[in-house]
Amino acid sequence: MKLSISKSRSLWWTVSAIVILAGIISMVISWQQIGSPLRPGLDFVGGTRLQFERDCTKPNNCDKPIDINVVREVAQERGLGDSSIQVVTDKETGKENGILLRTKNLTPEQRSELQNALSEKIGAFDQQKNQIDTVGPTLGQELLKSGLIALLVSFIGIVIYMAIRFQWDYAVFAIVALFHDVLITVGIFSILGLTLRTEVDSLFIVALLTITGFSVNDTVVIYDRIRETLKTNPNRPIADIVDDAVNQTLTRSINTSLTVLLTLFAIFLFGGETLKNFALALIIGFAAGAYSSIFIASTLLVWWRERRGKPTPPQSVTESIDAPADNS
Repeated sequence: MKLSISKSRSLWWTVSAIVILAGIISMVISWQQIGSPLRPGLDFVGGTRLQFERDCTKPNNCDKPIDINVVREVAQERGLGDSSIQVVTDKETGKENGILLRTKNLTPEQRSELQNALSEKIGAFDQQKNQIDTVGPTLGQELLKSGLIALLVSFIGIVIYMAIRFQWDYAVFAIVALFHDVLITVGIFSILGLTLRTEVDSLFIVALLTITGFSVNDTVVIYDRIRETLKTNPNRPIADIVDDAVNQTLTRSINTSLTVLLTLFAIFLFGGETLKNFALALIIGFAAGAYSSIFIASTLLVWWRERRGKPTPPQSVTESIDAPADNS
């Protein structure tokens, strides 16, 4: 079955616009509530992360489930009411016997007092499983700045590469598709931050960089096929050429995306708490990347070329140099 991508381009654009708009609204609300479009993790804002797990070898220590409201009360008594608190599942028993707190910087004495108070309320902790991390606010800001610079440099590099290999309109629409993927990923994480208190850390920036590389690779494959067809059939309607290019590369795109997504789902389900949000960001971004390469980047090229009325085949820099000069 042949898909007519170009004829339904308004539908593809509408779907993307709805998802992106929802994300932007969420980011605005998040900015008003917490002063940031995303809920920043410890890596960016600095602070202390404490993870405690109960010692289930002691009699009756793990009989009752952890009441998160009790944990919040203990935190509020010590002026830590704005802390992020989660119940953590013990990998060995599969039961929720641990707690994870992200809060402001605490001194060793404050950490000990908090741990003792929590032990009295919910049970004794296993000292060997306790985890405590501290990140200063200066380092957190530096991580955020470096990550954003890396993301910006990657976008500039992709624009230059696409402009040299193809033409400027190809490069522009490839970047539009990349912004589409990044906005969808960021927007969904903003929604998750508001609803589930999902935080982003330095791995989230790594995920965004990975998404841009994956997305532009898929787009280049389709653009290459469009360019080859334009060379041999320069007078064919651009919409037909793009539809053929998408259909010819569709199986390859789907198979590649599914293979990667299956691996990412395995990491998300079994990779542990540290990698869960990283894998989720990649799942969202890779799915958006496959969608944008097929339904956004290609249809935008059709719209632009039809608007200009110039379906001429693009030439790379090498081809332009090797072309024979006109001596007339």
